Amino acid sequence: MGSTSEDIKWDVLRNAAKAAMKNAYVPYSSFPVGAAALVDDGRIISGCNVENASYGLTLCAECSLVSQLHATGGGKLIAFTCVDGNGEVLMPCGRCRQLLYEHSTEGMVLETVSGFKTIDEVLPDAFGPRQLDAYTAQSKDKS
Repeated sequence: MGSTSEDIKWDVLRNAAKAAMKNAYVPYSSFPVGAAALVDDGRIISGCNVENASYGLTLCAECSLVSQLHATGGGKLIAFTCVDGNGEVLMPCGRCRQLLYEHSTEGMVLETVSGFKTIDEVLPDAFGPRQLDAYTAQSKDKS
């Protein structure tokens, strides 16, 4: 289960996101983004956006964050924040919300432009591993 927003040291996460944002590769948009998350084992991971001349191959900060999650041992995300080049909170795009959902604990808390919300609030009726696990369990019960 995820943590409540009061349990999270959001200033520490924001600072990690800001530090990651400074490493963004953004020669085309000039819009650096940094992201940071708390993992269920206590680690803080981060990522930044990495653009590409063929735009469609650009990696969002959330993509590099999830790559770091798996490169450093895996786990599930329990809290997440994302900032722009001015250090202002950003809302992840829909694609990235799905990516975060895939790697989150149930009830993961996100810092958003409109306050703290759970992953289910920012991606209602989502489909991902939890739904596949529930389907598999139901299928086995019917056998």
